[in-house]
Amino acid sequence: MTYKTIVVHLDMSQHAHPRFELALRLARQFGAHLTGVFAVFTPDPRSLYVMAGTAEYYGTHEQLRAERRGALERLFHAELSRAEVAGEWIAVEAPAKLAVPQRGRCADLIIAGQDDPHDPESYVGDYFPENLIMSAGRPVLLVPYASSVTSPGTHVMVGWDGSREATRAVHDALPFMRAAKTTTVVTVNSARGESRPRIPGADIATLIARHGIDVEVKDIEAGTGASIGDALLSQASGIGADLLVMGGYGHTRWQELAMGGATRTILQSMTVPVLMSH
Repeated sequence: MTYKTIVVHLDMSQHAHPRFELALRLARQFGAHLTGVFAVFTPDPRSLYVMAGTAEYYGTHEQLRAERRGALERLFHAELSRAEVAGEWIAVEAPAKLAVPQRGRCADLIIAGQDDPHDPESYVGDYFPENLIMSAGRPVLLVPYASSVTSPGTHVMVGWDGSREATRAVHDALPFMRAAKTTTVVTVNSARGESRPRIPGADIATLIARHGIDVEVKDIEAGTGASIGDALLSQASGIGADLLVMGGYGHTRWQELAMGGATRTILQSMTVPVLMSH
């Protein structure tokens, strides 16, 4: 198994270009077809007439967006041609939270960005990364807005807890691990204890090793009062990992999307690209 079709979400944010460059490197590395799905948040223009002058502002803003979109599309095609990577550009009018998962279901890997609270253009809908992980049915590689990693996968770190989601993530990340120099399976022992028995990290490491992958296992302590998510991020930094692989946990509670504690922490505070599977 490898990645032969990659979908990357593109928008108007300042992080769209570096996210595309990362996706392009991975498409070239794996010999994959790269689809750029351009989807942004567009407010209903009718709602802007309630305030004086907003209609004019909306029209001007749309013109600027159209110009930036055209520049990004031209860059996309030019860079694909330069890198000799097959691909296509798709611009959608539907909400990103619906369009990107739908396009991603016919891909081996989806690449998207972490929400950036300092860049309004990175907003494409409420809880976009969370909804993408939960609804796409494919592995999602999330790129932090504050990260210097441009080509993830040299040192892969797996956050392992023996769950179904973590198992799915390990198998979805095997192409990265085969290409990596080192893979480290990390299990976190929480001071709060666990209610269910856990499959040891050594067991999943044995499976990984049978794929010809150099893998080691580390058991760490989260410590009193520390979260598992923070422990994973600290460990990733400590060992120099440039890709974190883990299960994405969450469920719908009435009309609210409730994410697991470690998943929520990682999505908010990630410092390296994270591959999540649900």
